[in-house]
Amino acid sequence: MKIGKFLNGATLTVAMFAASMGNAQETKDSLEYGGWNRFRVGGYGEMVAKFKDYGINRFYGSSGGNSKIDRNTISIPRFVLAFDYKFNSKWILGAEIEFESGGTGAAYELENKENGEYEQEVEKGGEVALEQFHITRLIVPQFNIRAGHIIVPVGLTNSNHEPNLFFGTSRPEGETTILPSTWHETGLEFFGTFGKGYATFDYQAMVVAGLNANGFDRNTWVASGKQGYFEEDNFTSPGYAFRLDWRGVPGLRVGLSYYFCKDASANSDKPQTYGDFTVPVRIYSADAQFINKYVTARGNILVGNLGNSRELSDANGRLNNKSPYSRTTPIAKKAVSYGAEVGLNLQGIFNDDRVPVIYPFARYEYYNPQEKGEKMQVMEKRNQISMWTAGLNWRALPNLIVKADYTTRQVGTGKVFGTGKYNSENEFAIGVAYTGWFFKK
Repeated sequence: MKIGKFLNGATLTVAMFAASMGNAQETKDSLEYGGWNRFRVGGYGEMVAKFKDYGINRFYGSSGGNSKIDRNTISIPRFVLAFDYKFNSKWILGAEIEFESGGTGAAYELENKENGEYEQEVEKGGEVALEQFHITRLIVPQFNIRAGHIIVPVGLTNSNHEPNLFFGTSRPEGETTILPSTWHETGLEFFGTFGKGYATFDYQAMVVAGLNANGFDRNTWVASGKQGYFEEDNFTSPGYAFRLDWRGVPGLRVGLSYYFCKDASANSDKPQTYGDFTVPVRIYSADAQFINKYVTARGNILVGNLGNSRELSDANGRLNNKSPYSRTTPIAKKAVSYGAEVGLNLQGIFNDDRVPVIYPFARYEYYNPQEKGEKMQVMEKRNQISMWTAGLNWRALPNLIVKADYTTRQVGTGKVFGTGKYNSENEFAIGVAYTGWFFKK
């Protein structure tokens, strides 16, 4: 979410992506609802090729982790179409449809007439998703309402998931491993901005469909617990998300976010799965971003806690083999992710418009979906990742970016430098991405 301006000169929080930017200094003008009278159509997309020196699954390879195998992949991670429509200056419709990896997928049905059996039908769903669909009512700068399918702004990446808002060919790996990405749920949001000068703040508060404990597992913690396999989401135990951003210094934003779901087991496909114990979820996050003519820097830390993870692990390990969930256990009670990235704007440093808009950058991340378990649980060290990414982002056009980077992962170690007992994983990637509005009226 970003801050833009009301059509009448006030301000509001914008739920769409930054578009039509000439460099990495995301200006307010690029995030406004202003500049168009009735509707606009746009989107973003990415294409990535990766050249890797490791196998496909470190858990089932050799005792040293992933085997050393040269292999290459190429993909279109996502293609998104976006549409905004103003009914009038106060009521606004926003929508995004996302096609992932070619846009094919499968839907699941729960046949309760057949003893609750899972049935898969290749008809819709999985890889074509309604990422956003909401109606916004603008009231005053300090208080506005949005209802529909909305982004859950927990962590740094979910609020900045478009390809022009992060360095590298892929989204930061830590948060996208342990949280849904992009995390979008159906619900109600209250948002606004207040204060001025050094005391300028944005806030978001929302109630949305909660996570489903059926999807929690060893390797992705709660990331696979996002609902969406079925036509309807369970709303028995809602999720509550809160975010506060401070913007008191030009170019600097500091944010805090929190997510709470009282009992993710209450949102399970079959109510009898978890018996008499609950699965509360709490996620805490802090992040910051600084952008000026010369440098763009971002950093984040995220800590998640899960209640009754040992009982949950036992229950998920017994899920139906036909269910769409991985059933890999044990599931940790604590997951962690933190990282930072910095890029230098060569055009700004040389103060010469003839120099291309190129950002050499570096990113460090540590993450572990199995940071800490309950008593008698053995955490898998192969989930503990310390990684570096370095590369270049070239803004060939104001809304077109060419990317190249090199990544090395150290597996099974908490050290910034150094290796664990498992093989490291290295890859070189190149990609191209765009983001922008194609048509405004």
